[in-house]
Parts: sequence; structure tokens; C-alpha cells
Amino acid sequence: MYIVSPMEQPVWNYEQEPGDGRLDETGVNLRAYFDRMADEKMQQYRSAWTDEQVIEWDNNFRDDGYLMMLCCERDVDVREYRRVLENCISYRNRVRAVVTKDR
Repeated sequence: MYIVSPMEQPVWNYEQEPGDGRLDETGVNLRAYFDRMADEKMQQYRSAWTDEQVIEWDNNFRDDGYLMMLCCERDVDVREYRRVLENCISYRNRVRAVVTKDR
């Protein structure tokens, strides 16, 4: 017997935030990945970390150094991961008071 529960939507919507250019499927999925990351975890991130520390902190990278994500057209390396993560952190810092006001 399987119990199916509805998927809880994140309070964040970085996935839909306008970017520097057109996003491919992988770019959209990476933004959605960060939307589902807990704010407490994201606030732990430090830009001074080495790539290896980032990979260990996220704990969702494959042995070949790419992020493990489903339904992607291409692989995401740690450089792209960091760039999008840091943009997502800026987005959250900008909207946090509004998004978390009623929580």
C-alpha cells in the first residue's frame, strides 16, 4: 500500500524570476532545485568555500563532479551551481520579508 501525499510547493519562486537571458530546461530545473532548498541550509553557504566544500555541503553531486538532477538536457558543474546559487541567495535576500511575512 502506498500513501500519496500532495507535493508541497516552496514559498520561493526563483524558478520564475527573470534572468539575464533565456533559460533552457536545465537552467529552470536548477532554479527549481534551489527553490526547494531550505532557507536555513542556503544561509550556511559561503562564497569563500572551495568547490570541494560546496560539493560536500550540498551532498547531491555525482562522483563525476556534476549535480545529480533529473530531467535535464545537460550536466551542471560546480561553477554554474555556485553562480546560480549566489543569484538565488540575492533573490531570497530581496524578497524574504515579503515571502515569509505570513509564516
